[in-house]
Amino acid sequence: MPKITSSNSYQTVITTFEMTPGTCQDLLDELTAAYEEFISDQPGFIAAGLHVNDAQTRIASYSQWERREDFQAMLRSDEMRRRNRRINELCKSFEPVMYDVTATFD
Repeated sequence: MPKITSSNSYQTVITTFEMTPGTCQDLLDELTAAYEEFISDQPGFIAAGLHVNDAQTRIASYSQWERREDFQAMLRSDEMRRRNRRINELCKSFEPVMYDVTATFD
């Protein structure tokens, strides 16, 4: 489970995917398989979550990594490059962006 606190040094990556309702479930299946079969076993991976909007036109992925370089190494691997080509076919666009947690509120 992701731990969102400003006191950690984790690298946070939020990726947004834009698609049609007709491809939402297929894309969600691909992303779920990527996390279960590959991403979660990569060095530096901490946790992730997938979120779908009500209209099924957007998916947001929230992941945490020990270091920025861990995420980048996973992204550049042959396996993830292959998976990203398939993911790209199912959506209009997707963009991973790295963030630092600056504040949290309870």
